[in-house]
Amino acid sequence: MADLQRELQDTVDQLVASGAERGVQAAVYADGSLVAEAVAGTADPATGREVTPSTPFYNWSIGKGATSAIAHLLVDRGVFGYDTPVAELWPEFAAHGKEKVTVRHVLAHTAGVPGIPLDTTVEQVCDWDHMCAALADAELWWEPGTRLGYHAYTFGYLIGEIVRRATGRTISRVLRDDVTGPLGIADELYFGMPEQEHHRLAVLEDVPSDFDMSMLPPETPMLKAGPLWTFPNAALGNRADVLAADIPAGGKTSARAIARMYAAMLGDVDGVRLITPERLREVTEVASSGPDEVFGMPSTWGLGYNLGAPGAEPDPRTTVFGMGGMGGSWAGADTATGVTFAVTKNRLGPDFEAATAIIALVRRHTA
Repeated sequence: MADLQRELQDTVDQLVASGAERGVQAAVYADGSLVAEAVAGTADPATGREVTPSTPFYNWSIGKGATSAIAHLLVDRGVFGYDTPVAELWPEFAAHGKEKVTVRHVLAHTAGVPGIPLDTTVEQVCDWDHMCAALADAELWWEPGTRLGYHAYTFGYLIGEIVRRATGRTISRVLRDDVTGPLGIADELYFGMPEQEHHRLAVLEDVPSDFDMSMLPPETPMLKAGPLWTFPNAALGNRADVLAADIPAGGKTSARAIARMYAAMLGDVDGVRLITPERLREVTEVASSGPDEVFGMPSTWGLGYNLGAPGAEPDPRTTVFGMGGMGGSWAGADTATGVTFAVTKNRLGPDFEAATAIIALVRRHTA
């Protein structure tokens, strides 16, 4: 793996030197061991603080990978099943015809509850009880299981409240107790990150863009899924209240921490395995596919994970699964090779070019 390590470092160095990125991390696990890791650039331009391997980044939807892992771990333990109705665990959720929504529907983004109220404030998004009450009172966009649409914010609250009702613990507590603690990464992978730890975070910045969400036609489905301010941006992602809140549709993590978590889904990592091989096979089978009713693009989902690497054409035969974060970060695994990889960065761009280049490099060396 020496060539991979050298080329990986050269790649992230060039991304920063070219100005394409401000700060970058990349990490690769193979068969449960860290085999390559590279960092480059600045975590905080105001102070000159550099990125280190342990620097957490707010990577938006990359955190859904950890949210889903918790659900699968609990299914393996018999706490609930994929076909358990959400309302069986959370009775209030049955309002307005949602009694047929199952855990499987939520994981496959087919539950029909993709939106939060358009008058929701930032403070309310940070208020767990408020958001869960809003979702319990929500009306279906479609009959559960009949259509696919990315549940951008609602996914985290739905899975998180299912976990809380079933275990009596918050999803952050379960993450620490059952995932990050055993794996030794409790100080690098969070949903809600304690405020006293925020000084360690990479500071986000936006790539300049002429695109303005408000210019889209008002009937655009994504504009009905939440207020405009919820679209990921640096100002939102640098807010102390957002960073501290449990919003498990996203997460704060280093590349090596989230890559280690995926490695423990594939197999043993220093005596820890998160899910059984049988569960992994079920998780990575196609659970839903087709045009996304909210964002419009073709999508293929396993249970909680996109199937396929960023930039790749949808392929039901793919052995890659993972989650990307708005702004260009990505983390996931390849069940065929036993390799997991993650790319985290603090410059929020409109594409996954950096992650795609790094993933292609990794796959050349590990295929």
